[in-house]
Formats: sequence, structure tokens, C-alpha cells
Amino acid sequence: MKQPDNHRGNPGSVSIPGTELILNPDGSIYHLNLLPGDLANNIILAGDPGRVEIISSFFDSVEVRKQRREFITHTGKYKGTGITALSSGIGTDNIDIVINELDALANIDLTTRKPKKEHTRLNIVRIGTSGSLQADIPVDTFVLSELAVGFDGLLNFYRGVEKISDHGFEKAFTEHVGWNSRLATPYVVPASERLFKKFTEESKYRGKFIPGVTISAPGFYGPQGRELRLKPVDPGINDKIEKFRYGMHKITNYEMECSAIYGLSKLLGHDAVTVCAIIANRASKTSSTRHEETISDLIVSVLDTITG
Repeated sequence: MKQPDNHRGNPGSVSIPGTELILNPDGSIYHLNLLPGDLANNIILAGDPGRVEIISSFFDSVEVRKQRREFITHTGKYKGTGITALSSGIGTDNIDIVINELDALANIDLTTRKPKKEHTRLNIVRIGTSGSLQADIPVDTFVLSELAVGFDGLLNFYRGVEKISDHGFEKAFTEHVGWNSRLATPYVVPASERLFKKFTEESKYRGKFIPGVTISAPGFYGPQGRELRLKPVDPGINDKIEKFRYGMHKITNYEMECSAIYGLSKLLGHDAVTVCAIIANRASKTSSTRHEETISDLIVSVLDTITG
């Protein structure tokens, strides 16, 4: 798939107006409350704000601690390499804010409000928890998302999605599950080839990372086939998803952010992967009894991989 040219700077353009690029009185980007110097090129995203403190507890030093709303940022050094740990909150709507504002910090001069001449490529790794949809992927294992299937529809609001998405996969999947036309059209986008290779071939932990295909749902209950007092529009969707195959690919797990991270990162010229600890298996009806230990193991494995 051809990489779109969206990420190339356009230094001759007019300044981006304040209604589009919103800054705080101190010049920091609006939601994240960060200045360009607060950001490292290696970024670990976590949905849970409480997980940022856990991630940075493994750093050698922490130079930046900032918070606004659910967005908590710690920037420091791990084995001599700069790392930013940032909480995104839950959902692809938050990811729309996070990735766009991270890119603005890296690639827009916030003083002139113009794109910089030189593009800075960020390394973005999401650490999360997830539920497996395949019985052969047990709890307390790590799934590395090779592809993300977006149920959320977010990327369809941006030009260029057709250049980075897998149309064959999308067509086969929607036909297999009998996709309801009232729902947002699913999109399928790949991880960064470079970062994916780093985890699967170059990392000393490479055997821990199970490649998979991850669905990003726009909710935790109905959109993931759960039923409390409201019935999902398709109560049998998870059975159909479990049986779906596209070439060598099968759907491995649900979470709520990966698709937007992959899509926006590709459109903006950044590298991104998602690694999730499996804390529940929807197929075998099992759940982890040691998920905190598993998350700590995942954090160290990711930190060592991206700095190695």
C-alpha cells in the first residue's frame, strides 16, 4: 500500500488559524497541555491514566510530569533513551486528539503556526489490555497487532484512508459477518513494518509477542457483543468473528484504540504498533488472576525492545 503524502511539510503555507490549532495561554497544545520540548520521539501510550506512573517507575529519571483531564504525561530516560509515557483515555475519539496533537508538537512550529520544513517521525507504542477471541491465545500472553480492524469509523473522516487500508480484507470481513448497514464501515490498516519487525525479529523478547489482528470497537458492551440489559444488534457476531479467516489472518482480540492509532499515524508519517496483554479469553471464558504482574512484564518487554 502506497504511503500518502500528507506527512510532508508545507512551509510555504499560511498560518494555521487559532480555531484549528488551539493553544493554551502558555503556548502549550490545548488538550495534552504539552510544549514541544516536553516530548520524546519514543512514545508509549496507555489508555489508563494510572498506568503512566507504573511505566515511568521503570525510568532512570523523569524530567516532565504534566496532566490535563485524563491526559497524563511523564517524559524521562530509560537506559539513556528518551521516552514519553502518555495516557490517552479510552476510545478512538480520544486517540483523534492525542495523535493529532502529538504530531502538531513534532511537526508544526507553534509560534508561526506553520508546518516545519523537516518532518519528525515519532515511534508510538500502545500498551493495553485486551480480550482474546481465539481459544488458543491464553490469558497472560502478549498480542502484537499486525493489522487493526476499525469498527469506530473515525478514519473515514480523513482523506487518504483508501490509500492505506486493505480493501480486500474489508470486503471479505463485512461479507462474512453480514455487516449491518446502519453501522460505520469497518476499515483495516497495518502496523508500522519497521516497528513490527523490531518486536518480532529484533527484540530479545520476540518469542513473547504473538502476531494478531485486533478489532478496535467504539464501545465496551454492545460493540463488543456484550449483553447486560440491552441486546446487541447482532448477538452472534463474536462467533462469526472467531471463525473468520483471510489468508493466514484470523481475528485475535478486541480493544478500543489501535485502529485510530495505526490509521492516523500512517497518514501523518509516524510509526506505530500496539501490544496488548490478554487478561480475558472470550472463547474459553477464562480470565487472568495475575494481570498486574503481566502488565509489568509487558511494560519492561516494550521498554527494552524500543530502546534496544
